[in-house]
Amino acid sequence: MPEDSYPPVIAAQLEFPAIVEADLATILDRLDALVYVADMDTHELLFLNAYGRQKWGDFQGRKCWQVLQDKQDGPCGFCSNARLLDEHGKPSGVHVWEFQNTSNGHWYQCRDQAIEWTDGRIVRLEIATDITDRKRMELALEKAVARAEALARTDELTGLNNRRAFFELGERFCMRGRAGHPVAVLMFDVDHFKRINDTYGHAAGDALLRALGQRLPPLLRPTDVLGRLGGEEFAVLLPETDAQQAWLIAERLRSGIESLVVECEGRSIGCTASFGVAVHEHEAVCLDTLLGEADQALLQAKRAGRNRTHTAPSR
Repeated sequence: MPEDSYPPVIAAQLEFPAIVEADLATILDRLDALVYVADMDTHELLFLNAYGRQKWGDFQGRKCWQVLQDKQDGPCGFCSNARLLDEHGKPSGVHVWEFQNTSNGHWYQCRDQAIEWTDGRIVRLEIATDITDRKRMELALEKAVARAEALARTDELTGLNNRRAFFELGERFCMRGRAGHPVAVLMFDVDHFKRINDTYGHAAGDALLRALGQRLPPLLRPTDVLGRLGGEEFAVLLPETDAQQAWLIAERLRSGIESLVVECEGRSIGCTASFGVAVHEHEAVCLDTLLGEADQALLQAKRAGRNRTHTAPSR
C-alpha cells in the first residue's frame, strides 16, 4: 500500500512529535497484531495496518464489519463502541476483551479505545492480538476439568449420579418440603442380587446394573434425581411429588425392572426390585431423614415378599 494512501495520523497525538506520518505507518505495519481505526458513527475503516490487510484484504471505502467479519449486513452485535465513551461522549479509557472472529475463526484479545482523529471526530482504535493457541489450550483445559468434575459425580458402571452427586442435588430440594411443596424419596434395590452374582457371575450382575442405568431414566421426569448409592442400591428424589404420585412412579419403575431381560454369555437374565417410599408434604426435611424413612419402608417391602412397593406414613 503506498505511503500517501495512509490516513494522516498526527504523531503528536501519540506523543511522538519527532515521528512523521510515514515513519509511524511503518512502525504499525511491523506489528504482529491487527491495528485499525474506524469511524464510531459510520463504522467506515480509516486505517488498517499491514497485518490486517494481509489477512482481510482491501479496506478502502468499506466498513469495519464488512471487512473484518463474515456474513454481516450491519454493525456487529458485539460492537464495543458504547463502552468506549462516558456519559458526556468523551473517551472513557481502554476496554480489553476477547472474541472469536467470525471470518477466520481465530481468537483475539482486543484493546479498544476512543481517540480524537486528525479532523476532530472521535474514532475507535483497536489493537487485536491473535491468542488462538492460548485460547484453544484454555478451552481444552476447561473441557477436561468439566469432564473430570462430571466423572467425579457419575457412577462408572451405570452412568447415573453417584452417591456424592445424589446427596449434593438432593439437599437442594429437600429443604423446600413444606405446605404446597411436597418432596418424596424412593429407595430400591435389586432382589436377591447376591444370588444373581453367585449363579451367573459378577459379569452378569454388572450387565444387569448397566441395563438398569439405561432403562430407568426415561421412566422419570426431567426434574427427578436418580442415583446409585452403592452395590445394588438406588434412590430417586422426587420434588413436588405427593404420596400418591410417588407410589405411582415407584410402581412404574418396579414394573420396568420386572420386565427387564439381559443377555449375558448366552443366557437371559432378569430381576425384580423392592421399593420403599417416604414423603414429606408439610414441613422442611433433610435428605438423611427422608432416606432413613424410605429405607425402613424398603425393609417392609422385603419382609412382605419383595418385588413390591411399601410407603412410609406421610408427614
